[in-house]
Amino acid sequence: MKPIALLLLLAVSLTAGEKEFIKLSDGKTFNGWKHNGNWVIEDGAFYRAKKGGSLTYTNSLVPDDFELRFDWKVSKGCNSGVYYRPRQYEYQILDNVHSPYGDNPRQAAGSLFFCMAPSKDATKPLGQWNTGRIKCKGTVIEHWVNGERVMSFDYKDPKWSKMVWLLDLRGADLADRGGRLWLQDHGQPVWFRNLRWRKIPANEKIPADPKFVPLPVIGPGLEKENARVRRMLDAVKKQ
Repeated sequence: MKPIALLLLLAVSLTAGEKEFIKLSDGKTFNGWKHNGNWVIEDGAFYRAKKGGSLTYTNSLVPDDFELRFDWKVSKGCNSGVYYRPRQYEYQILDNVHSPYGDNPRQAAGSLFFCMAPSKDATKPLGQWNTGRIKCKGTVIEHWVNGERVMSFDYKDPKWSKMVWLLDLRGADLADRGGRLWLQDHGQPVWFRNLRWRKIPANEKIPADPKFVPLPVIGPGLEKENARVRRMLDAVKKQ
């Protein structure tokens, strides 16, 4: 096949793929979304402008098997997240450099917060837009940052049991489905745009990456995490 013909075929394939996605925002209104007046629309993006709470998609629940794509940008020191299944189940949004959370990869941008670290820091410098992607099919979860698959694991695989236990302790159940999509207000300015999703069909296979290795949690980050775990366990004992 000639190079020009190959490029045209690729362009058609990419366009057809995008047609599978449902846009979750028109970039002009909050149609289909609920908030407490603290979010505004700025240049086509949702912008958390002041204190008031999360921004929640109300038109439908998150599909059981889905792919979500979006763009995100953080302010200095920002901590936020995209919640896509019930309870504490979060694609972490973070300024990895200036946030105090940045010393623990299980809390870094692109992580499944307090569960699974990404394989690398693929974020762009502060002030630039990043792209995010979440893919969930069966028991496999993938997180992407700027076109790079930084997390891919099967939560039923015994080798990840310690990480999954952390998420259980936080109050999430990886088997839960039927949650609302919501964007977190954690106290700092944050921006989201181009949110769209698609249902992943039954015949589309998404195997976990056997080569995936999360970044290690060491030093002060690990010390703070262990202290937090102890506090959480103590709270459970007192119930």
